[in-house]
Amino acid sequence: MNHADSHRSLRILLIDDGAHRVELIRQELVRQGCEVVGVIDSATLIHDCVLRLRPDVVIVDAESPTRDTMENLALLNSQMPRPVVVFAEDGGDDPMRRALKAGVSAYVIAGLRPERLSPVLQVAIARFEQDLALRQELSQAQAQLTARKRVERAKGILMSEQGLDEDAAYKRLRRMAMDRGVPLAELAERIIDAQDLLRS
Repeated sequence: MNHADSHRSLRILLIDDGAHRVELIRQELVRQGCEVVGVIDSATLIHDCVLRLRPDVVIVDAESPTRDTMENLALLNSQMPRPVVVFAEDGGDDPMRRALKAGVSAYVIAGLRPERLSPVLQVAIARFEQDLALRQELSQAQAQLTARKRVERAKGILMSEQGLDEDAAYKRLRRMAMDRGVPLAELAERIIDAQDLLRS
């Protein structure tokens, strides 16, 4: 879903973390054509609400985001990542650093002007999508590295158990994988598991 063109139909979850401007934000979002799917006043509900309401963006309105809010945002970021915007009155370094560490896409300090809401949302969504793409690339690279290590280990097992050289062991692995119609890494895992079983 490409939000960059327009955020007309964005679904937004609002969290009132003590700054009491949520109604102002809600009115402005509705005026801009967004759908406010919920307004909550406790960070502990973030997870359940995101699961149930499926918002595109989460907005937190805070004097200074509480530790509780940050912990719940970090949990959300690891399990169900969403663009998160924090509006805060506290311009200190520490809360901002904690917010960015928790995966917040935009941290806006001092003075919420309604006309800034739209560009802030667009920046938050763009940054979130960029972070998500990087995260996916990283996990793909890690998965490939893990698969390579498994194949190396399985190859080592065949070399020692069957007295094969490296090349012959690799060819044997590939043939076994093809015969069984499974990926090489999966077959390698089976061989490692089988050896672990025999050893235990």
